[in-house]
Amino acid sequence: MRIALIAHDRKKDAMVALAREHAAFLSTQTLMATGTTGSRLRDEVGLAVECLLSGPLGGDLQIGARLAVGEVDAVVFLRDPMTPQPHEPDINALVRACDVHDVPCATNVATARALLEALARG
Repeated sequence: MRIALIAHDRKKDAMVALAREHAAFLSTQTLMATGTTGSRLRDEVGLAVECLLSGPLGGDLQIGARLAVGEVDAVVFLRDPMTPQPHEPDINALVRACDVHDVPCATNVATARALLEALARG
């Protein structure tokens, strides 16, 4: 599967912890991530991750474009709902694209864990 991993700044530690928890499964998948999130997953978890631009610089849009042409099978987007994001329209567009193209999208740790466990079971 092709899985996109995105985390706002205050959620990056949670993404690293989630990736460690599911490293056995994630290491067998094709992973892409926005800038710093991807770098941290590579450096701290040892996953092979294609790093795109950071979210505010267009990384969310890059993932959305791939999703729209069928190149993303699932999205884990750990959002920080308590901090305003300057690129909120891009974030909303990505989540909307998941809905339009029927791609599962987890936006918090609980749903991410459930999604990754379901995907691992096949």
